[in-house]
Amino acid sequence: MAGGARRLYRRILQLHRALPPALRDLGDRYVKEEFRRHRAAGPAEAQRFLREWENYAALIQQQIEDTQNLRGKAVYGAQLTEEKLNDFRDEQIGQLKELMDEATKPNKKITISKDSEYKT
Repeated sequence: MAGGARRLYRRILQLHRALPPALRDLGDRYVKEEFRRHRAAGPAEAQRFLREWENYAALIQQQIEDTQNLRGKAVYGAQLTEEKLNDFRDEQIGQLKELMDEATKPNKKITISKDSEYKT
């Protein structure tokens, strides 16, 4: 993962600037950790990793634009499908749980909507 990964990494951090502060902080920490963790990934894993983060960046960009255009209330992220969850390794499920726990701490001002729709 070289130049393309670096550009994607910077793009995601730039997109996060438009998020609410608590969500931005959480997102930035998670992105930095994940990109660091996948530095030495093999070609197939790196390709899948980058594709998923490109999808994330496109989703967040669309949600930011929707919010800025006042086409709806601020809703960020998406529900994971059962199919995607079944593709996760145990380690990834643990990371997802840690992320959810962090995002739903009582003092955080982040709302995770269980009924939000996945936008493609």
